[in-house]
Amino acid sequence: MDDAESLIPILAFLRNIGIPVDTVSLSAGGFLPAVEVRDGRLLYDPDRLQWPGDLLHEAGHIAVTDPAIRATVSEFSSDGGDEMAAIAWSYAAALAAGVDPRVVFHDHGYRGDGQWLAETFATGGYIGVPMLQYYGLARFSHDEGEHYPAMIKWLR
Repeated sequence: MDDAESLIPILAFLRNIGIPVDTVSLSAGGFLPAVEVRDGRLLYDPDRLQWPGDLLHEAGHIAVTDPAIRATVSEFSSDGGDEMAAIAWSYAAALAAGVDPRVVFHDHGYRGDGQWLAETFATGGYIGVPMLQYYGLARFSHDEGEHYPAMIKWLR
């Protein structure tokens, strides 16, 4: 499945788990080309979107945000635990949506480390999972049931 074909299952997955997604015309110059979070909503410009996997990463930020402030959040820090949680969340979400994780971990993202992340996750190097566990989204290794990349729930 190429990047363009991945948009439909990504959008269906996000809407199904309760992350609001809207198409809008966005001006150039945002942190991610053609993708923005505004008041807890994921916005994208379909005419400019080059990497649909970016939607999953930004949705990961929305998903791990404290639910008390989720509806008001419009930007995220790109460092620390929540960034790592969003990375791990987006990998699990790609699998759940039936999308190749390389769509998320593309060569133009993650400060050039997309391929490294794809290889790391493909070999079981699941960075960020402790934060998903802490937020109650993924099971701890001693818990019964399916473990990451299976999720208990998708929104914190």
